[in-house]
Amino acid sequence: MLSVAAYLLLCVVFPFLMAYAAASDLLTMRISNRVTGLVVLGFALHALLSGMALNELALHLAAGALTLVVAFAMFARGWIGGGDAKLAAGTALWLGIEHLADYLLVASILGGALTLAILYARAYPLPRATLRLPFAVHLHDSRTGIPYGIALAAAALIVLPSSVGWDQLVLA
Repeated sequence: MLSVAAYLLLCVVFPFLMAYAAASDLLTMRISNRVTGLVVLGFALHALLSGMALNELALHLAAGALTLVVAFAMFARGWIGGGDAKLAAGTALWLGIEHLADYLLVASILGGALTLAILYARAYPLPRATLRLPFAVHLHDSRTGIPYGIALAAAALIVLPSSVGWDQLVLA
């Protein structure tokens, strides 16, 4: 059984951080190190408060490390942003190695759809009313990247219910 604090981390804090990361990436094309740091800290607290076994913790840490290595290789090649790489790694901590492939698959599908939608929207002029919105003008600029943090966060929220702790959601 999860403690109330572990339950809040799982059901409130993590989803809030994912939503904040997605909104931040959409509006500023950045994911703050504070956000990814809080994702990692939240996982550490969750692991401690939920009494996660050491072997299970090791698998979650392996998922985070593996994702960090691969994501930073992608960042080095210019394929994704640094904030995206850190967010993916922090999220992988929460999901663990068992659900990592599901997360990456869902993030890829959502990211592909997001990319196509933004590229399609960029093919047309912005409506006059949106010209006063700096984030819309910036997002519409073809020299701007894709806010992939949106897909990463959405994928995390889709995959999380089948992963860490959800089978223990009976309050102590």
